[in-house]
Amino acid sequence: MSKARATLLAGTVLAIASSPLHAAEGTFDTPAVVPEIAVKAVEAAVEACRDKNAQVTAVVVGPGGTLQALKRDRYAGPHSVQTATSKAWTAVSFRTDTIELGDSTGPGQASHGLQNLDGVTILGGGKQITSEGRIVGGIGVSGSADGATDDQCAAAGIEAIQDDLL
Repeated sequence: MSKARATLLAGTVLAIASSPLHAAEGTFDTPAVVPEIAVKAVEAAVEACRDKNAQVTAVVVGPGGTLQALKRDRYAGPHSVQTATSKAWTAVSFRTDTIELGDSTGPGQASHGLQNLDGVTILGGGKQITSEGRIVGGIGVSGSADGATDDQCAAAGIEAIQDDLL
């Protein structure tokens, strides 16, 4: 094999070997909470609400809103499954905890119309789950007497998995 041909072959091999690095620039990695950790979060959220004498449903969704885990306490209302799922999805979709969205979507506010979108629930109890500044999921809790209690229970679910997210 001639020296020129060997150099050309080496250059081609080098170009092919470096292609995956170049291709990576055209993709994006999205970290997501794994199902085992999602289960741990919903169990902690339901337990936190039991301690407050509230029967709830807790849901964890991935960063794209896909259901990862669900736990419904025995006497949680039948509406609570759909509402908890919607709260978790809303928190992930709008990148804002649902209790905070309530302030910006009230009557007369610029974002008031968000309340009319399909699947959006703007009641306390939907929170983002983050790791290293990135949304890795969302948790929604529904069924207590008020959104503030649902929000506290969702926070307890996140607190229970905080060490697993690092």
